[in-house]
Amino acid sequence: MIQRIVLWRHGQTDWNLENRFQGHSDIPLNATGFAQARRAAPLLMGLKPSKIVSSDLVRARQTAEALSEISKLQVLIDAGLRETNGGKWEGRTGAENRAVDFERFVTWLDGNDEPAGEIGERRSEIAARAVAAIERVIEPNLETLIVVTHGGTARIIIGKMLGLPMNQWATIGGLSNAAWSILESGHHRPGWILVEHNAGSLPEPIFGEESGA
Repeated sequence: MIQRIVLWRHGQTDWNLENRFQGHSDIPLNATGFAQARRAAPLLMGLKPSKIVSSDLVRARQTAEALSEISKLQVLIDAGLRETNGGKWEGRTGAENRAVDFERFVTWLDGNDEPAGEIGERRSEIAARAVAAIERVIEPNLETLIVVTHGGTARIIIGKMLGLPMNQWATIGGLSNAAWSILESGHHRPGWILVEHNAGSLPEPIFGEESGA
């Protein structure tokens, strides 16, 4: 059996447009964000979701609700799927964080395990809580789990579940608002594989995967 985890980033917020570090700050979707979630939800229905779990932050819950309404699945809430606690960086733009904390900020962006914003979370801490949140709800016979989360957290989950060294997690591209990535297990190799990344459509079959094509 193929088992699938869909990591769905929340829709757009005003702070996204302003390039502000949101972190644990509870910022709602804007009008575009709601529209993005409503557009994505019918597409995700094509994956036949079995269960939905969401970060407790409002932008994720509002995104999850768009899928819940048409799937009739209850949204389970787990704070383990929150975005990074950005410490002193939260609420500031990228330019502001570079201006006041340049070295710490740019080395953190490169993927080290120092606390974000001096007093925030380490990547290893986020990986532990986010993967644990998935493990709390996934079951052996569950086919498609929709995980509504945040861009940084999704990247960390992907890196951790693929078994990549932490210093390579930053090489995984970001997720657009209301886009998703898909991990699957049960293929011709053990563990999880990344079959879609930053997608806004459904995955197509991969032909010739073992042919060298």
